[in-house]
Amino acid sequence: MSFIPKSEDEYEDLLGLWSDLEAGLAMVLSHPQSAQEFAARISQYDRWMQNLIQQDTDVALYLLFQLASHSPVGYSASHALVCAVLCHLVARDIQLPDNERDSLVHAALTMNIAMTGLQDQLAIQRGRPTPAQELELQSHEARSADLLQALGINNELWLQTVRGHHQEPAFQQELPILPPAQRLTHVLHVVDRYAALISPRQSREGRSATESANSIVKASQAQNNRVGEALVRVVGLFPPGTFVQLDNATVGVVMRRSNQKTAPDVAIVLNEKGQLMRPPSLHSSVNGSPAISAALPASKVQEHLNHYLILQLGAQAV
Repeated sequence: MSFIPKSEDEYEDLLGLWSDLEAGLAMVLSHPQSAQEFAARISQYDRWMQNLIQQDTDVALYLLFQLASHSPVGYSASHALVCAVLCHLVARDIQLPDNERDSLVHAALTMNIAMTGLQDQLAIQRGRPTPAQELELQSHEARSADLLQALGINNELWLQTVRGHHQEPAFQQELPILPPAQRLTHVLHVVDRYAALISPRQSREGRSATESANSIVKASQAQNNRVGEALVRVVGLFPPGTFVQLDNATVGVVMRRSNQKTAPDVAIVLNEKGQLMRPPSLHSSVNGSPAISAALPASKVQEHLNHYLILQLGAQAV
């Protein structure tokens, strides 16, 4: 299903829905004890997210990756929302049962709830974590699961997934034959690492989506599972909303995935001199030259882009 905003107002409304979802999630994660019917709120945000993805997955990913790299709210909520979207897409790809999919996505939204403030602080902190911060980091999985229980969550699969989401897998079995808790824990572990790699911090730039994907795929192959491959399948090596260098020295932003994971549809936004293209131009890299030579972290493109015009170009590629 394709949904491209037909006007700038419609684009702003759609971006506003994603921003409102992120802001609402940030409020619940920052003040969980103040949230009435906590479990119902998380389910509501999950349905909201699914509705936005269902309208157009490429547009959803585009706005999500752009929002994540320029988010006005804290890193913790932005990271949780990116992980939840990716978990939803992977769950659909590997055909998880509905109850497992729900537990996985709810765990992604809440896995760091006991350290929301610390995670936001670390994202803007230039130095390494202090010893006290390290202690908080090392215990946050168990503390998050305990806090969720105190908030009335009794879904054991959700709680187990939160409790184990940083554990390196000690198994070699393929996903379908794993017990549900191990399966979900491993999916969230891979998605969490990928989303963290591509996110910028004050202490470092985010890595490009392609570097991050290649790192995740190699790790998954070493562990004899296919989570990394499923993740690349659902978002591509060059996800919508991420930047790419073309071999003629121009820079583009990916608009839509194509049947070839290495050849998405691109809007060329900077010319070979690094100047803003007005308007951007459509290029389907499936058709060849110029080809994508590298992915770029969002920090490499500082110009203010007209994302409405870019998504309009994307409509021509559908």
